[in-house]
Amino acid sequence: MRAAKTIAQLARPLIHDLKPYSSARDEYSGPGSGMVFLDANENPFESGVNRYPDPHQKALKEKVARLRGVSVGQVLLGNGSDEVLDLLFRVFCEPYRDAVITLPPTYGMYGVLAGINGVRNLEIPLNGDFQPDNPAIMEQAGEGVKMLFLCSPNNPSGNALERERVLELLDTFPGLVVIDEAYIDFAEDAGYAPLLENYPGLVVVQTLSKAYGMAGIRLGICLAGEEVISLLKRVKPPYNVNVLSQQRALAALSDPSAIAAQIRRLKGERSRLAGAFADLRMVEKVFPSQANFILARVDDAPARYLELLQAGIVVRDRSSQYLCENTLRFTVGTPEENDRLIAVLKQMDQIQKA
Repeated sequence: MRAAKTIAQLARPLIHDLKPYSSARDEYSGPGSGMVFLDANENPFESGVNRYPDPHQKALKEKVARLRGVSVGQVLLGNGSDEVLDLLFRVFCEPYRDAVITLPPTYGMYGVLAGINGVRNLEIPLNGDFQPDNPAIMEQAGEGVKMLFLCSPNNPSGNALERERVLELLDTFPGLVVIDEAYIDFAEDAGYAPLLENYPGLVVVQTLSKAYGMAGIRLGICLAGEEVISLLKRVKPPYNVNVLSQQRALAALSDPSAIAAQIRRLKGERSRLAGAFADLRMVEKVFPSQANFILARVDDAPARYLELLQAGIVVRDRSSQYLCENTLRFTVGTPEENDRLIAVLKQMDQIQKA
């Protein structure tokens, strides 16, 4: 059973006494029409971006909450998911005392952020099917282990973690279970945001960088219980999501049908690429993917990477990652880009046969 630790007990003690910075827009948040703003030391000449953005991103949070089926109080937005993840470390992990658990191969920033924040990173590798080793995780989940990071669909393997294993960890892990759902829109499963009411220690991290095609605006999403969100807001910089990012995100979320069409198209292209890879002699295994990329084991990953680079195609060599020896990761491109990739790979395969 899950240890009876409250969110308040998991947080660093100093966070409870911390008063967040109060910005000018916190002190006055009423209507703007007809008002003369002389309170924030802004340049008064209109440029479209001369005023500070809404520090609480109220309009954008309302759209995100409706999209994901949660309340506005369960949403925090960040300057990319990396800021959201960093806030979690700063709120819940005492430097040089606490630890987190990560499951390689996985997203590398968890370990980087642990190092930046002086937090021990206990690595418990995924099994051969890229699934969590629950008994090994729970064996390490002692006092001071504050967070467990699960990436589902996982990067770089592309698979979704088995739901039964994740639910078991939600029931038993004594700290926060942070589920990174950067690729959830490409998956068959709806994800774990609907379970927030059942699990106070569940934190779901999402992004507009992947399915929504907005990597350039750096918009990260944290979905969690209101108590977790309230603690994170104590540490969050006041204007962490700029005006232009908020505007572009609001526009994208106003046209969900266009995004849905792109997702369907990318899923179709993912299947087409997987089929084409399976026909190549140089490809030893195509790993099943529920993301917008495919991991494939090839005969000689470093050499194939260079050949593709010489042909004008940039992929990712993931061979240095645990369980990923001799693998390349291919992002799903446009149909035209995928046509070019397939043609180049077939040509490389023919040279190998010769």
